[in-house]
Amino acid sequence: MKPNLVYVFADQLRLSSCGYAGDSKALTPNIDSLSKEALSFSNAISGHPVCAPYRATLFTGKYTTSTGMVINEIRMNPNHRAFAHVLHEQGYETAYIGKWHLWANELGHHYEPRNSFIPPGEYRLGFDGFWAAYNFHHEYYNMYYHTDTAEKIPMEGYEPDGQTSMAIEQLKEKAAADKPFAMFLSLGTPHDPWDIGNVPPEYYEKFKDVEFALPPNYMDHNDPYADNWAKLGSEERTQITNWLKVYYAMTANLDWNIGRLMKAVDDLGLRDNTIFIFTSDHGELFGAHGRKGKNIFYEEASRVPFLLRWPGKVPQGAESDVCLNTCDIMPTLLSMLEMPVPDEVEGMDLSPFAFGQKGEEPEAAFLQGTGATASWSDGHEWRALRSKQYTYAVYRSDRKELLFDHTADPYQMNNLAEHPDYEPVIRKFRTMLEAKMGEVNDTFESCSWYRDHWTEDRIILRTATLNPVR
Repeated sequence: MKPNLVYVFADQLRLSSCGYAGDSKALTPNIDSLSKEALSFSNAISGHPVCAPYRATLFTGKYTTSTGMVINEIRMNPNHRAFAHVLHEQGYETAYIGKWHLWANELGHHYEPRNSFIPPGEYRLGFDGFWAAYNFHHEYYNMYYHTDTAEKIPMEGYEPDGQTSMAIEQLKEKAAADKPFAMFLSLGTPHDPWDIGNVPPEYYEKFKDVEFALPPNYMDHNDPYADNWAKLGSEERTQITNWLKVYYAMTANLDWNIGRLMKAVDDLGLRDNTIFIFTSDHGELFGAHGRKGKNIFYEEASRVPFLLRWPGKVPQGAESDVCLNTCDIMPTLLSMLEMPVPDEVEGMDLSPFAFGQKGEEPEAAFLQGTGATASWSDGHEWRALRSKQYTYAVYRSDRKELLFDHTADPYQMNNLAEHPDYEPVIRKFRTMLEAKMGEVNDTFESCSWYRDHWTEDRIILRTATLNPVR
């Protein structure tokens, strides 16, 4: 029988806050145990470290400037041959549980069904099987989801617990059937708000007396390129270490749920024939580089866990340092499942590395920042390349360049672009970036350009490969 796929992704969990990655404060025994059974892509990168752009890329295998999902809270154009389309064509049952974040076209009013309910049909990008989702919210107690009507179905208790229980029930149903399946579980934690009331008390108790410090690269002034979501107010700065307690508590609960899900896979006899993945959409900064959060090329935002378990097929407890970008996930997994990769996909098939082999690999992951987190605000756009050694970035507004050797300088505190000795390295990355942008027709436009040319009422009307849709 064809292998199954279970794809679990957290929201805003950075690699550096996982125990297996070396964080002694993290309580992630189940994720750590998974790392011993799985292959770890140690250079997995979020190609656009924002919720909606990541998801658009994950499901299409295309870069942001090809999907048009340049900020949050705009509606995805459905005219793509997406991941789930291929799965269904190949006889797979699908299930999608949790946050979607590709539907709403209104900034605010998240709980209104017009923004939270994704109707059956093309806007689900091929996920035509079991559906229990919502566009987005980040309060986690006694929330709701939708199936095939706008009715809000209550999710009693703590949402990640309920979503994981629902996923386990789906596993039981799928295990009893005779068809292969693919289940995506999109969990909302450890995304803010990091209020004590937004995490189970028993998990907060584990961290309430833990001493957290400001990051070594903390800046007491805001990054001038940051949007309003990334800026820190004076009162917020006093709360960073308290936020970290809740963030780590949420992560500990997330870990418990990952353990429950893995146990269900194993107990149901699905272990050997199931590709099990745990990852995250992006990370978080907590004051590093003068920023509150994501939407930036720095390691804290862009580097994510990516653990892939497939017993007997994928090396256990191994590591691949290939630069795995978000757009590479779809072609890599489709290839592992022996399915066709749509011609329009822009990512690379890195499946040989998953199997412990060698193959063609990217010299660097290409990252895009196309605007403010959720508003049509210019002045925050950037492009970047992250290789195994260096991160190179350039801002659109003034063409300021940055170059970091993240192997020697993991906190990226020394901008080598200002050192004459690194001019040859800078020239190399400039050439690489120009070539990559040309390859995908990325012309480094302002955020408002996409508003004016690609959208209407925050609905994406076209993509890089399609004529406007009316």
